[in-house]
Amino acid sequence: MYLRDNSTCQELLIETQNRRHAAEQHQDMESTRAESAGDAGADGWSARVGGVADEYLRGRETGENFPVALRVLPRHVRVHLAAVYDVARVIDDLGDEAPGDRSALLRDFRADLATIFNGARPRSPVLVRLAATVRARGLRQQPFDDLIEANLLDQRVSRYQTYADLLAYCELSANPIGRIVLEVFGVATPARAALSDRICTALQVIEHCQDVAEDRRAGRIYLPLADLDQFGVRPEDLDAPSASPQVRQLVAFEADRAQELLNSGTPLLGQLSGWARLAVSGYVAGGGAALVALRRAKWDVLSSCPRALRLDVIRQLITVRMQGRVKT
Repeated sequence: MYLRDNSTCQELLIETQNRRHAAEQHQDMESTRAESAGDAGADGWSARVGGVADEYLRGRETGENFPVALRVLPRHVRVHLAAVYDVARVIDDLGDEAPGDRSALLRDFRADLATIFNGARPRSPVLVRLAATVRARGLRQQPFDDLIEANLLDQRVSRYQTYADLLAYCELSANPIGRIVLEVFGVATPARAALSDRICTALQVIEHCQDVAEDRRAGRIYLPLADLDQFGVRPEDLDAPSASPQVRQLVAFEADRAQELLNSGTPLLGQLSGWARLAVSGYVAGGGAALVALRRAKWDVLSSCPRALRLDVIRQLITVRMQGRVKT
């Protein structure tokens, strides 16, 4: 199936409109939900992201650079991908937003996750849904444990000295997602996993470029400190209301490096076929669209967070399918 097929393009355009509408609804609901979660304390917050409020997770999904599960995919595939996304989203939110002892919450979630692989029933609703996917697709526990470990690391480490240090972090925070997706489609091999790792690391670095201001407010700097030094950027420069020329040069450098890494992983697409190829192409296209957004913002990631437009995702998806790489 190629995106030059008119029916597929039409479905993707409809999906874009639906996702935009969902995002607008999510913005309206978010402030009220945050207030009620705060009133309920840590237990209430955990329930909010634990799966009982699916509209919260679907709202979070609309904010991603990439389409989590394209509507043109078969329903059973979308169900499995959504189950994986929900767990990854909850893990990230426990590590980034939960009140109280986040490390304790993450360790508790890890113990609950382990019950799936021990043949018992987990407590968390998102893990109950994941259990069905684990059984149906034979998923391994290790990638999920790695995601939790990345968020535990976030509680202890707030800066990375070198690019190699950042890549090591991405091995835990990003690469497991791609490996899980390959397992969902039943196409995982060591060679494909290695290419997937390049794609996922690139997507993570791109997100770090977009979220410089948000991460700084949370007390974190993911862009390597050695690169800040190279471009004459001080950590406090990231607190400015808009990006200086030096900060823009830094972000452009990191984005160019991420694009090169992303394209080095796209040979994976030639090794896939059918729905697996379309789904992974969507993730690559989301990264390309985010790079377009960064360039459109002239690398100013402090005055606002440049986000990928859904139409740019579709354009990049067509380019990826036809040329095998993103172009910005």
